[in-house]
Amino acid sequence: MKKALVDYSGFSLRRLNEPRFSHIKLLAGWIGYFALYFITENLIPLERCHVVHCALDDMIPFNEFFVIFYVGWYLLVFGSLAYTLFFDVENFRNVQIYIMITQAVAMLCYIVWPSVQQLRPESFPRENVLTWLMGIIYSFDTPTGVCPSLHVAYSVGILSAALKDKRLAAGWKAALTVFVIMVCLAVCFVKQHSAIDVLAALPVCLLAEALVFGKKFYLPKLRRTSEAEA
Repeated sequence: MKKALVDYSGFSLRRLNEPRFSHIKLLAGWIGYFALYFITENLIPLERCHVVHCALDDMIPFNEFFVIFYVGWYLLVFGSLAYTLFFDVENFRNVQIYIMITQAVAMLCYIVWPSVQQLRPESFPRENVLTWLMGIIYSFDTPTGVCPSLHVAYSVGILSAALKDKRLAAGWKAALTVFVIMVCLAVCFVKQHSAIDVLAALPVCLLAEALVFGKKFYLPKLRRTSEAEA
């Protein structure tokens, strides 16, 4: 079993400012997110929300199979943060800051330009365990606050950090890439998001990418390229 790089056995809140544990404070970003989530989900009237829809949405059929990837997204986010928290603190910081940036931008969009989608089927075409699970998701996850999609933004951020990790095997990178693509498709096939929400998440990802990885990853490469050309 791989040994954790950080020993949290001696952790306490009084030691939160110590360099060994200070990265844990980034998890406080989730408190702010859930507070804003409550506001956008409960305090913004439905009549203020703008309907998000495009022609492509009508061409994408509901398919409950994709709920596997939609729900798998929760495991992806939790698993990635948990793994990096113990085994790769630098990537934990990168992923968590990336997520916080996308959260902040998305929540600003949800407040300034509230959105709603009306794509959910009135009834499921089949009855099985996957449609049962989808019904549960529909019951607690409202169709408001959808543009841009945080399912997409988080997934792209996690993938971006993983692809830059030289220690991660190529097979894992390939598998994660396929999974993230399936998540991005899933949000449309389970009718939780419009295709517009997926596209709207991309510039948010570019912003987070530039702020988190720009100087650390891209600028050194550009500098080496310009030096080589000179």
